[in-house]
Amino acid sequence: MEPSARAGPLLRTASLLGALVLLAGCGARRDATDGAPRDGAGATDGQEEPGGRGDPADADPGRPEEVATGLEVPWGLAFLPDGSALVSQRDSAEVVRVSPDGSVAGVGTVEGVAPNGEGGLLGLAVDPGFPEEPYVYAYHTADSDNRISRLEYDPENGGGGFGEAEVVLDGIPSASHHNGGRIEFGPDGLLYVGTGDAGRESLSQDTDSLGGKILRITADGDPAPDNPFGNPVYSYGHRNVQGLAWDEEGNLYATEFGQNAFDEVNLIEPGDNYGWPEVEGTGGGDEYVDPLLTWSPAEASPSGAAVAGGSLWVAALRGERLWEVPLTGGGGVGEPVDHHQGEYGRLRTVVTVPGGDELWLTTSNLDGVGDPSDGDDRVLRVPLG
Repeated sequence: MEPSARAGPLLRTASLLGALVLLAGCGARRDATDGAPRDGAGATDGQEEPGGRGDPADADPGRPEEVATGLEVPWGLAFLPDGSALVSQRDSAEVVRVSPDGSVAGVGTVEGVAPNGEGGLLGLAVDPGFPEEPYVYAYHTADSDNRISRLEYDPENGGGGFGEAEVVLDGIPSASHHNGGRIEFGPDGLLYVGTGDAGRESLSQDTDSLGGKILRITADGDPAPDNPFGNPVYSYGHRNVQGLAWDEEGNLYATEFGQNAFDEVNLIEPGDNYGWPEVEGTGGGDEYVDPLLTWSPAEASPSGAAVAGGSLWVAALRGERLWEVPLTGGGGVGEPVDHHQGEYGRLRTVVTVPGGDELWLTTSNLDGVGDPSDGDDRVLRVPLG
């Protein structure tokens, strides 16, 4: 695999309302997807001064260990009460069950998936009432749109295949890129959905569209009763949201692919406008909410996000590393620290294991952009001290 050049982050903490600017050197390779310029967007990387970073010894998450190998573009990962995890595979539309001992068992194929570029079978979420509410939710690309399906799942019934899929939300714009795809149940028991602009930038500012948004819906697909616009839209002005995570205070953080200059971590509030396409990164004025921090696409292209051990953990695709973002309370963040740069290739998803003592990561080296090695793609276990 070809490692990217290291660069320091441009950091902005909400509590100080200021910016610590660490100008970043750009990477040796600009990928064709996941954070690359599109169709007339700026085509070249700028040359900037390298910046510094925090001491990694202050927050070493431990050496990753392989849990499972030989998967094909794993995208979503959702834990079951017994400690095993359901893992979606983007292009085959197949879901497997991965146990902590490394055993992998097929579960079933999600109906109606039409893989296309970055689209396919994407995020998974297990009903918080499982197994009394025996449902798994899947975000996937269909022929005409992205949608969320609910599947009945009984792991004790003949290997635990899926029942018939029931579409609970459709009409999310789709394309070969910018499909979003992350779904997570929040502390309020509602389902949150990260979507992309599907390459149509104007959708992000249209609060009647489901594209370029974070959505908030009930388990049946209805808009949450107190949503700001009376529809599924919770926040808007996003380009391509692929990570959602909450801290112990209930603050919601979202990761977002930038276009050419700045990938983002945002603190999400209902009804707020996060700027795309009018602004990328900070400095859009009072009408828009600035991100908590930004990276260059070469060092991030941030996908999955999880909170554990007082930090926000972010899986980086093009950046090929695991970012640790210290949480300082009240929705503020400290200086990010990167781990395992270039060791495992593209990292797609990071999830906190129930109990919070380790993370599970998935690689994404078979997605047509990465440089696969023997054993890819993988699920990795990262112990937390």
